[in-house]
Amino acid sequence: MVESQDREQVRQLLETVRAAGRTALTAPEGKIVADAYGIVVPGEELARDIDEAVAHADRIGGPVVLKIVSPDVLHKTDAGGVVVGVEGAAQVREAFRRIVGNVRAYAPDARIDGVQVQQLVPPGQEVIIGAVTDPTFGKVVAFGLGGVLVEVLKDITFRLAPVTADEALSMLDSIGAAEVLRGVRGAPPVDRWALAEQIRRVSRLVADFPEIAEVDLNPVIASPEGAVAADIRILLSTEVVKERRKYGREEILASMRRLMEPRSVAVIGASNEAGKIGNSVMRNLIDGGFAGEIHPVNPRADDILGRKAYKSVTDVPGEVDVAVFAIPAKFVASALEEVGRKGIANAVLIPSGFAETGEQALQDEIVAIGERYGVRLLGPNIYGYYSTWQDLCATFCTPYDVKGGVALTSQSGGIGMAILGFARSTKTGVSAIVGLGNKSDLDEDDLLTWFGEDPHTQCIAMHLEDLKDGRAFVEAARATVPKKPIVVLKAGRTSAGAKAAGSHTGALAGDDAVYDDILRQAGVIRAPGLNEMLEYARALPVLPAPKGDNVVIITGAGGSGVLLSDAIVDNGLSLMEIPPDLDSAFKAFIPPFGAAGNPIDITGGEPPSTYEATIRLGMEDPRIHALVLGYWHTIVTPPMVFAELTARVVQEFRDRGIEKPVVASLAGDTEVEEACAYLFERGIVAYPYTTEKPVAALGAKYRWARAAGLLT
Repeated sequence: MVESQDREQVRQLLETVRAAGRTALTAPEGKIVADAYGIVVPGEELARDIDEAVAHADRIGGPVVLKIVSPDVLHKTDAGGVVVGVEGAAQVREAFRRIVGNVRAYAPDARIDGVQVQQLVPPGQEVIIGAVTDPTFGKVVAFGLGGVLVEVLKDITFRLAPVTADEALSMLDSIGAAEVLRGVRGAPPVDRWALAEQIRRVSRLVADFPEIAEVDLNPVIASPEGAVAADIRILLSTEVVKERRKYGREEILASMRRLMEPRSVAVIGASNEAGKIGNSVMRNLIDGGFAGEIHPVNPRADDILGRKAYKSVTDVPGEVDVAVFAIPAKFVASALEEVGRKGIANAVLIPSGFAETGEQALQDEIVAIGERYGVRLLGPNIYGYYSTWQDLCATFCTPYDVKGGVALTSQSGGIGMAILGFARSTKTGVSAIVGLGNKSDLDEDDLLTWFGEDPHTQCIAMHLEDLKDGRAFVEAARATVPKKPIVVLKAGRTSAGAKAAGSHTGALAGDDAVYDDILRQAGVIRAPGLNEMLEYARALPVLPAPKGDNVVIITGAGGSGVLLSDAIVDNGLSLMEIPPDLDSAFKAFIPPFGAAGNPIDITGGEPPSTYEATIRLGMEDPRIHALVLGYWHTIVTPPMVFAELTARVVQEFRDRGIEKPVVASLAGDTEVEEACAYLFERGIVAYPYTTEKPVAALGAKYRWARAAGLLT
C-alpha cells in the first residue's frame, strides 16, 4: 500500500520534471520514485565531483557501479556512461573521468549533473520488468528474462495495469523460459514473491500516474534472497489523451435492445429501383418476414414496394427504433440531424466515404451529431446487420434466416460474407451477424454487453482489426466469459512490430504481443485464422463443458492415435494416465494385438460392437472427462454405422445426466463426410480427413471452461 504522502512526493517530482520541459527522469529522480513505491533498488549516491565519488564508494563499500547522470542522455550504456565493478579510490577516480569524457564526446551539449555511485548487486538471474502505454489498452505491465535473451527471443508477457498479486505471480509462469526461474541444472529458484512484488508495484505506479508513459527496470537481478532493480528508467508522456464518451451498462442495454429487437425500422434512401442499396435493404426486410413496421423514406417517392414513403424521417408516425441509412455519405449528416430530432435510438450507417477514405472530418461530424441527440451509430461503411430471432435482415447482402445460438461480428464486409457462407454451408444457426465497419460509435464492447445477456446467444465470435477501447472490451469480456465463450480473430498479428520507443520494454511491446496476452487474461479464445474462428463458434455451443482434465483417445488406427496425441499436446490438453483397473476394463473389449493405455487402439478390423463397448466405457467411468475418437473407414464398420452407434451411446448417457465433450476424427472415403455431419447435428464435434480440427475445438472448449472458472 502506497502512503498518500509518498504518492504526493512523486506527484510533485513529476510536475517539476514536466515544468522543466523534460520527459525523462534522471537516475536519482527514479530512485525517489522507486523508494516511494517500494520498488527495491540498490543503495546509491550522487557524486558531483571525483572526491564525492570516492567518499560515496567508500561508504557503500565493496565493488560499485558508476553511471552518468544527465537529463539529456537516455541510454547511458550507448554513451559509454556506465562502468561496473569499480573498487578502491584509484579505480573510482579513473572511472569517473572516463565516464564524463565518454559522454562529452557522445553528446557535447548534454548537461551533466554528476555521476551516480551505486551498490553492485550480487549476481543472479537477470529479468526485465516494465510498463508501457499501449494505444489500445492503456497502461500495461511487462515481464521477461533480461539481458540478451529478452531482446533476441522476445520472451515477454503483458498484463493490464494494475495487477493483483496473483496476476503478477502468473506472469512468472507465462514466459517460455519460466523453468529458469524455478531453478535448472542445480541452480536455486528465485524468490518468486519478491519478483512478483516488483511487478505489482510498477503496475500500481503507472496506474496512479497516467502521465508516466514508460517504466523500465532492466535488469532486475532475481535471486533466492530477493529481486533488486539495478537500473530504473521513467519516461513521461507529452500527449493529452482525449477521453472517449462512456455509456453505462443500462444505457448500452437499452439502446442495444432497440437495435436488436426493434418494433419499427425506417430506411432512409429506400428505393423502388432494383440494384440500389435502398431497394435491397427494403426487400430483405420485407421478404425476411420482419413483423415490425417498415417505413421507407425518400423525398422523391410516394410509394416504395407497396409501402407509403415519407419525405423525411420526421414525418414517420409513432416511435422508430432504428434508422437504416442507404444514402451517399455527403447527405448523412443532415439526415442524421432529423433522426436525432425524431428521437430514434439507433442509426445503421451503411454508406462508405468516411474515415476509411480519409474523410475523418465528415465522420467526426456525424459522431458529434449522434452524441448531441443520444443516437447510437452502427458503422459507417458496413453491410448492415442480421437479427435472426426477430426475422430482421437489415442489409443489402444475401438474407440468412437459420436461427441458432452463435452471434458473429466483423469489421470487414468481406469477412461478414464469409461468415454468412460458412453458416449456410455448415447449417450453423446464428442469433445475429453484425457489421461494425469504422466503429465510429458502437463497437465490440457494446455488442458483448448485449450478447452476454441475450438468451438466444450461446457463443460470440468476433473478427476485429483493432479495438477503440481495449479496457472497455476487457471489462465486457470478463463479465461475459463466465456465462458464454467469446472467440476472437484479431487481424494484423504479423504487423511491423513496435513503434519507436525510448525503453527496452516499449520496443518489445509489439501490438500483437500485447493483444495476445491481454485477450487471454480476459478469458477470450483467440483463433489463429478465419476458418478456426468459424469452426470454434460452430463447435463450442455443441460441446458440453468438461468437468476435469482427463482426456482419453479411443482409435481404430494407430497412426491416427499418434497424430491425435500430438494435437492433444499442441492444444494444452492432458492425456489421462489410465489406472490399472480401467486398463483391464478396456483390454476386455479389444483384441490381443490391440493396445490399451492412452491412446486406446482397438485396431481397424473390429466390428461395431467393439467401438460401442469402448465408447460406452469411456462415457461411464467418471474419471474420464472427455473423449477423442479416431475412426477409419472399413466395410466391417462403415462410417454411418459408426456415426449412428456413437450418437446413440452418447445420447443415452446424456439422458442419464452424464455429459462429456466427445469429438471425432474420421478418415476414409467420401462417406465419412455425411457421417461427420450426422454426428455434428447430434452434439458430437466431428471432422473428416483431419486429426487437428476436432482436438483444436476441444482445446478451445477447455480454454473457455478454465477462464469461466469451471476447471481449476
